[in-house]
Amino acid sequence: MKTRSLGRLLAQEDLNFLLTNRIPRIALTRAMGKLSKIRSPLWTRLALKVWGWFDDLDLREARESRFESIHDCFTRQLRDGARPVDMRPDIMASPCDAIIGASGPIDGQTLLQAKGMPYTLDELLGPTQDWRPFRGGQYLTLRLTSAMYHRFHAPHDAQVRHVTYISGDTWNVNPIALARVKKLFCRNERAVIRMQLDSPGRHEFALVPVAAVLVASIRLHCLDVLLHLRYGGPTEIPCEISVTKGQELGWFEHGSTIIVLAPPGFELVQGLTTGSRVRAGQALMTLPA
Repeated sequence: MKTRSLGRLLAQEDLNFLLTNRIPRIALTRAMGKLSKIRSPLWTRLALKVWGWFDDLDLREARESRFESIHDCFTRQLRDGARPVDMRPDIMASPCDAIIGASGPIDGQTLLQAKGMPYTLDELLGPTQDWRPFRGGQYLTLRLTSAMYHRFHAPHDAQVRHVTYISGDTWNVNPIALARVKKLFCRNERAVIRMQLDSPGRHEFALVPVAAVLVASIRLHCLDVLLHLRYGGPTEIPCEISVTKGQELGWFEHGSTIIVLAPPGFELVQGLTTGSRVRAGQALMTLPA
């Protein structure tokens, strides 16, 4: 009863937006980073119980059954075989568990975060990145809720060529905020991961993990640094790392969003629409013939 009451309360859009956005977002996000790493089984059990009042936290697939900290739960690994990967060479797999948001063809360099809320590739990728390979291509928004599995994986065999870190704000990235805050993804902290497929055509694509309120950091295994609001290192990070389809790329320390950018010729798999739920490894896009 308590869970349903809290759910109905937070479903009220004005209140939800107020409680998750009209707050000291950056200060609370930094505080969450510290709280999540407190190593206390008792504190962790209490926190997870409270967390369960607000979201459907299901830990049955987790590799571990007990956690020493909230951070351990946020970044939990799954049991072997929990996320089978579609290994067909003409398929780009989902990098994460998610709910599909806006998607479709890129109109010139314009995308949508919600109906009537456009933004552009150059605003998302930043002034140092060439957006032209994605002109007229496809984009897909993948939203991770706080209770979901937070690790993300390579959608195809590829070379990771470059990472750009863009510091920014920490607006909530739920549909309520996306319908109210213009160019939200272009305001928030994010990383631009440029990759090249190991396939005929050597197609280039990009994953853009976008942080959000209470997301304390983004961990990328291809880098030896943790990207977060206090990160003061170089924002342009060249790299040359081979990854295989399904290989773990990193994790968020809470829920957030990954924007997938593909060049012309890629198509969203039939049956996937706004609101559809996908799992890491599931077929997401088809490569050009």
